[in-house]
Amino acid sequence: MSAEFGGRTGRQGKISQWLRGRRPKDTGADGDAREALLLAAAGAGLPLAPAAHPAPGYRCSCDRVGCPTPARHPVSFAWQTQSTTDRAQIERWARHQPQANFITATGMVHDVLDVPLEAGREALERLLGSGVEVGPVAESDDGRLLFFTLTRGTPEDEDEWWPCELDCHPETADEHPGLRWHCRGSYVLVPPARLPGDDGRSVHWVRGPEHPLPDPLSLLEILTDACARYAGEEPDHANAAWPLRH
Repeated sequence: MSAEFGGRTGRQGKISQWLRGRRPKDTGADGDAREALLLAAAGAGLPLAPAAHPAPGYRCSCDRVGCPTPARHPVSFAWQTQSTTDRAQIERWARHQPQANFITATGMVHDVLDVPLEAGREALERLLGSGVEVGPVAESDDGRLLFFTLTRGTPEDEDEWWPCELDCHPETADEHPGLRWHCRGSYVLVPPARLPGDDGRSVHWVRGPEHPLPDPLSLLEILTDACARYAGEEPDHANAAWPLRH
């Protein structure tokens, strides 16, 4: 990746400019473009399921009064078993539900390290500048950056499962403003996805699903450092590496 930005002299500044100036190609994707992006994610091994979509007035298509995560949640309670990478099924969903967002279930094939946007941009710049292999990264216009990694949630011993509730559940994510580790029992919106509001906010790829999934531990230290600086705290590496196998 570093070759894309030339030699070491001036590399950090060029990476920084690229991260802040690049506009996603899939924002507001419709029709064939939307379907192609979803199939690309599924082709990379990310299991997908239909999700709610925005409704007028900052409401959610689920019509739940006071929905805590409007347009950000699955439409079925069976989303974990429903999630699939099957091309034909995803094509049917995309064509029959043209407004639907999609979630990807974590803890099966991949996890997601979900961080505040500014901390994530700083961390991504450092990771790329250091030559660390970074996988797919999505940006959410509600102020988060999502790093897609291999999962740490499939140990051979069932007693070693790390449920996402020990970090944060999707419906309580706002209570965890720092780093969130989405693993077993969680999900995130997968691009392209629309967020509530009239300002065209979305979830879009910064680095697409064609990038191989890295081990989360290769990213964790830099991400926790960036999140600690963002929050004005000292990083706590001793308690940072949560879903580990013993």
